[in-house]
Amino acid sequence: MSLSYKALFLDLSGVIYEGSQAIPGAVSAVERARDKGLTLRFVTNTASQSSRDLLQRLRSMGLSLQDSELFTAPLAAKAYILEHKLRPLCIINDAVKEDLADLDRHDPNCVLLGDARDGLNYPNLNRAFRLCRAGAPLIGIGMNKYFKDDEGLMLDAGPFIRALEWAADISAVIMGKPSREFFDQVRATTGFSPEQCLMVGDDVGGDVEGAMNAGLQACLVRTGKYLPEDERCLPAGAQVADSLAKLF
Repeated sequence: MSLSYKALFLDLSGVIYEGSQAIPGAVSAVERARDKGLTLRFVTNTASQSSRDLLQRLRSMGLSLQDSELFTAPLAAKAYILEHKLRPLCIINDAVKEDLADLDRHDPNCVLLGDARDGLNYPNLNRAFRLCRAGAPLIGIGMNKYFKDDEGLMLDAGPFIRALEWAADISAVIMGKPSREFFDQVRATTGFSPEQCLMVGDDVGGDVEGAMNAGLQACLVRTGKYLPEDERCLPAGAQVADSLAKLF
């Protein structure tokens, strides 16, 4: 049976791996997708690992991929900041600081907020609030509510971005899923039209709705942070699969 798409966009956490372990069958499914001639992109909002570490992690699990096949929200945010000549107050995870090391942070005129874990404390958030109230744009690295790791469900950056939006009466610029700009950026590297691309993820809002709002096809997998009630929220036309391995 011929596939209705030519490019496959794969979320990482919850699709390829869960915590520190590869999801059963995911690596071989990626290879089968390559054998079918699909163009692959690995897309993630992960803001707790550098792009170098993510590539190393994927390769250590047996995946073969080119550096250019990985698209991360922190790197998308960096491109936006450079394009607009901004100087960020960075509330980010230490692990991604190497990806953003060359940004000018003197006298910040914007706020960059991601999965900073303990860095999402009152002093940092209050400083961000004051900057945003004074007119500085808020740039979010993704807008996920939560993710799942070895310890279970964990709060992501989304709730903290929402709090700053509400308190400062602003709207954040989101770089990463579910931003249409992020999906457009990834798709543009494939040369295919939106309807020729399939996004596979474990997050209804960030992966499925975001992709479909950008004109892509989308599939929710029942792995990672998937919950049965997620299927009640699926947009019309979305696919569901037990896992990535079940797609191929």
